[in-house]
Amino acid sequence: MITQTIRYELANGIATITFDEQGSPVNTMCLQWQDDLAAVTGQLVTDRAQIKGIALASTKSTFFAGADLKGVMRSTEADGPRVFGEIERMKKHFRTIETLGVPVVSCLNGAALGGGWEVALVGHHRIAVNNPKIQFGLPEITLGLIPGAGGITKMTRMLGLMAAQPYILESKLFGPEEAFKLGLVHELVASPEELMPKALAYIEAAQGKPEACTHVWDRKDYKMPGGTPSNPKIAGMLSVAPAVLKQKTRGLYPAPEAALAAMVEGAMVDFDTAMRVESRYLAGLMTGNVARNMINTFFFNMNAIKGGQSRPKDVAKYQPKKVGILGAGMMGSGIAYAQATRGIATVLKDVSLEAAEKGKGYTARLTQKRVDKGQMSAEKQQGILNLITPTASAAGLQGCDLIIEAVFEQRELKAMVTKEAEPMLAEGGFFASNTSTLPISGLAQASAQPQKFVGIHFFSPVDKMKLVEIIRGQDTDDETIARAYDYVQALGKLPIVVNDSRGFYTSRTFGTFVMEGAAMLGEGIPAPVIENAAMQAGMPVGPLAVLDETALSLSVHVLEQTRVDFQKEGKQYVATPGETLVEQMVKQHHRYGRAGGGGFYDYPEGGRKHLWPQLQALYEKPGIEWDLQDVKDRLLYRQAVETARCLAEGVLTSVHDGNIGSIFGIGFPAWTGGALQFIYGLGIEAFEARCAALAARHGSGFILADAVKAALRQHQPQY
Repeated sequence: MITQTIRYELANGIATITFDEQGSPVNTMCLQWQDDLAAVTGQLVTDRAQIKGIALASTKSTFFAGADLKGVMRSTEADGPRVFGEIERMKKHFRTIETLGVPVVSCLNGAALGGGWEVALVGHHRIAVNNPKIQFGLPEITLGLIPGAGGITKMTRMLGLMAAQPYILESKLFGPEEAFKLGLVHELVASPEELMPKALAYIEAAQGKPEACTHVWDRKDYKMPGGTPSNPKIAGMLSVAPAVLKQKTRGLYPAPEAALAAMVEGAMVDFDTAMRVESRYLAGLMTGNVARNMINTFFFNMNAIKGGQSRPKDVAKYQPKKVGILGAGMMGSGIAYAQATRGIATVLKDVSLEAAEKGKGYTARLTQKRVDKGQMSAEKQQGILNLITPTASAAGLQGCDLIIEAVFEQRELKAMVTKEAEPMLAEGGFFASNTSTLPISGLAQASAQPQKFVGIHFFSPVDKMKLVEIIRGQDTDDETIARAYDYVQALGKLPIVVNDSRGFYTSRTFGTFVMEGAAMLGEGIPAPVIENAAMQAGMPVGPLAVLDETALSLSVHVLEQTRVDFQKEGKQYVATPGETLVEQMVKQHHRYGRAGGGGFYDYPEGGRKHLWPQLQALYEKPGIEWDLQDVKDRLLYRQAVETARCLAEGVLTSVHDGNIGSIFGIGFPAWTGGALQFIYGLGIEAFEARCAALAARHGSGFILADAVKAALRQHQPQY
C-alpha cells in the first residue's frame, strides 16, 4: 500500500511502515498523514495473523518533524471540539499499533522532535544512529503548545514525574547517547544502513516473548519511577511547583501550566484516561491566541530569518577571514569575543595598546569561566585568544575584509576613525558602523565608498544578545547587505535588515518604551507601579531600570545630538514628556544612571538595588488616579504603534524582521509573538480601537495614521 505520506509493505512477516510525505523535505502530522495513518492501521489489523513484527522508518534525512503548524495557525477557539477529535483519532491509531501483540521497532535515522518523538515512542524498541548532531525531544512549550500525541503521558511514565520535568516543561532536547543512558533509546548504531538489520534481529529474538511487544506502562507490575502524586515526597514537591512555575511565566504562558497539570493529573489515572487528559489540554492551547503568536514568530518568522528571506538574492555566500574593530570598549571587546569564538581572526584597535589589550582581556575572562567549569580546554581557550590581535596603529588593520567602528556615539569621532581605517580594507572589503541611533547615510558621508558602508548594530552584552540589526544606508548596495547578513550568521546570531532612519527600528521603538515609563512617572504615577506593570505585561525589566542600565546621561546625549541635527535642517525638535523628565534627572538632580552612581535606582555596595527614595517626593502625586491595565497597555501599545509606523515608513520591510527584532532586541514579551504579531493576534480593528482610546487620554504617541493602518493590512500574514 502506497499513500501520499506513508508506504506500507508486508514481506516475510515484517510490516514496514515508511514515512514519506510527497513534495515535502520532512514528514509532518498533516491532515493527509492522519488519513493515511488510519488506512495503514486498518491494513495492519487486517494483516495481523501474518505479522511477526513492525518496523517504523523514514525516507527523509530526519525521522519525523512533528505537527502541521500551518493548520494550527488557521484554527480558532470554535475549532476546539474538531481539534480534540483529530488528536484523539491519531492517538487511537498509535494505541492500536502498539497493542497489536507484535514487537514494534522505531528506526531513528535522524532528528525526531515534538510530534516526531511521539511517533518514535510508539515503538516498543527504539534504535538510533549515534550521530551527535541528531536531536530528540519535545520542544512544544517553546511554541506555546504541549506534547499532546502521547509525549507527556509516556515520558512521565518512563522517567517519573520529577525526572521528566526538564524534558517536558523546559523543552530540554537530547542526543542519541543521552537517550540511550535514559533508556529512551535501546540500541545505537553507527550508520542508517544498520537500522533495519538490527530491527529485524530484535523482532526475531522477540518471538514468543510477550514483554517485548508490551510497553512498560501496560505491564501488570508497572510502578511509576519515583512514585505517583500520592507519594508524600512527590506531593510535597508538587505543592510548590505551580508557584515556582507562576513566578517564571507570570501567568502569561498557559502551556507550561497545562503541561504540569497534564503530567500530574495523568499520573493519578490509568493510561488511556491520562492520554485523554493530555488531548484536552493540547486542544485548548492549539485553539488559543498565545500558541498562534508563538508559532508564528518562533517557528515561521525564525525560519524566515535563518533561511535568509531578508538577504538580497543572487549574491554569493560570504565568509570574512579577518575583521577589524575600532574601539575596545564594552561593545568592541564583546564583538571581538563573538568573532574569535567563531574562528574569525580579529584586529582590535584602540587609541593605546594598553586599552586594546584590556579589550582582549574581556575574552580571556569569559573563556576562563568556561575553562573553570570544564566546558572548554585550556588549549581551545588559547586558540581563541590567539585570534585576537590588539593594536594602537591603523596599519594593524591592513588586509581586513571588514572593519567595524564601535566608538562613542559622536558623529565627528566616527567620521575621523572611518577616514583613518577605511584605506586599510582588503580589496573588495566593506566598512560598518555599530551605531545604535545615528543615521547611516549621514555617517557614510565620511566614507570614500558609501555603497560599501553599512550599519551593523550589535546589542549589549554582545556575548548574550542574539540579535544584530543590519541598516541599509541610502547608497549601500545589495552585495554589502548580503555580506553583512552572512557575517552575522557566521557569528551564530540573528540578523534583521532595516532601512535607515534616526534610531533605525530597535533603538527607536525601545526609546518609546522607556520614555513612556518616564512620562508616566512625570504624570505622578508611582515608580513601583510602572516597574511592576511592565514585568506583569511580560517585559524582562521595568522602563526606569532599563534607563539606568543604558545610562540617563546617554539618553540626554542622544537628545542633544537630535536637537543639533534638527537645527541644521532648519527645524526645531520638541522633546517628549519622558525625555524632558530624563533631562531633568540628569541636569537638575545629577542622577546619571547605574554607571554614574545612581539614577532612578540607588545601588548600595553589597546590597540590593532599590528605587531612589526621592522619586516619591519629586514626582508622585497622591491624588492622581491610575489604572493598572492602562499602565500595562501604554507600555506595550506604544512600542507596537512605533513598530507599525516603522512598517508604514519602510524602515521595516517585513513582518518577520519586526517580530524577531522586537523580541530579541528590545525584550518585547514572547507570549505576544512580537510587536506586529501582538497587533495581528489582537485583531487589527481591536488594536485600532484601543489605540484611539489611549490617544484620547495619553497623547499623540498612540495615534495611528491612515498610512499605518493600510500598512498593517497590507503586510498581514496569511496561512
